[in-house]
Amino acid sequence: MRIAIVTAEYPPLEGGVGDFTRQLGLALTAQGHEIHILTNLDGKPDITQEDGVTIHREIGDWGWACHHRINRWIHKLAPEIVNIQYQAAAYQMRGGINLFPRWQGRDLEAPLVTTFHDLLPPYLFPKAGPLRQWAVWQMARYCDGVIVTNDEDYTTLSQSLDAGGQRPQTRLIHIGSNIAPSPPPDYDRCIWRSHHRLPDDALLVGFFGFLNASKGVKTLLNALAHLVEAGMPVYLVFIGGRTGSSDITNLTYADEIDALIAALGLQERVLRTGFTTPTEVSAALLAADICVLPYRDGASLRRGTLHACLAHGLPIITTTPRAPIPALQDGENLLLVPPQDPAALAEAILRLWHEPDLRLHLGQQAAALAAEFSWERIAAHTVEFFRQLAGKQA
Repeated sequence: MRIAIVTAEYPPLEGGVGDFTRQLGLALTAQGHEIHILTNLDGKPDITQEDGVTIHREIGDWGWACHHRINRWIHKLAPEIVNIQYQAAAYQMRGGINLFPRWQGRDLEAPLVTTFHDLLPPYLFPKAGPLRQWAVWQMARYCDGVIVTNDEDYTTLSQSLDAGGQRPQTRLIHIGSNIAPSPPPDYDRCIWRSHHRLPDDALLVGFFGFLNASKGVKTLLNALAHLVEAGMPVYLVFIGGRTGSSDITNLTYADEIDALIAALGLQERVLRTGFTTPTEVSAALLAADICVLPYRDGASLRRGTLHACLAHGLPIITTTPRAPIPALQDGENLLLVPPQDPAALAEAILRLWHEPDLRLHLGQQAAALAAEFSWERIAAHTVEFFRQLAGKQA
């Protein structure tokens, strides 16, 4: 198939949606499909080939003006399917892409599919109120097909579409890890830890992902301070970039985290890799003893950071999902604690420090679960859905 993918975020921009789109494009290309990606303008308009995927860097503004440019690109390319990758922050909270399916979708010759990475609304304009969420539902209703990346959003979106009386075909296709377990060829875990001056008996806690309020980093730091005060040789490594390229509000939160580290006296217990290559990210993940992801809104399979830790076979402590997720089994493939509860989080970290056999078991089961979210499977399920829609329209 000739597949056109529209995304406001793509490497070298930092962000989960861009990383997802790249991995999906590579997997689809490996399966014999022709992939074209329309993304942000980077200087002058440019078309490049990256590992068999054709990247069109042509969009400078994702407001209403983007409609004409997207339409012109699609008609020139003549794809068999058009796929929009949607996350509000990736489009800098602009609402132009949300109404593209309603205003332009009927003029397209190929089926239009939106992949929702979240259901958060755009900003639109001051005092937009309910219109903001309305824009998200409009985007879904006027597509030929919808892909949702996690169970919670699938339920919410399905209920909304049922209530509206106009429902496109909808599929739940989970994401996978954007970071493969592939450290540098000369990687040595002991040398990595020694280079970062970790004591031999240190328990290294890994946190992977950008800093923003939903990640629960303040809870993690308060738990860490409690354990340090109790005499535990625990250290924390922030893996990856400090903030992403899309959501500028993360900068303020990151500053708050820096201030809290100083206030708690944790400067000597916190390491940072900074934004780095995928192989170096993998090396840092493999150097950690456990991974802690204390999401304030609960664990979700839409989180690429969770998938990365699963793929690296790490013992994971995360927070109880808002709704049960059958794949995530407390005590079997991870440990669950209540959100925003530093005492419970500290107790779980302490438990894993004292129970190396449990750490080993959780890590093995995490790796087994990760195998269910391979990019080969994701690409195959995605193409199956695309073919179904293309055949129906034909």
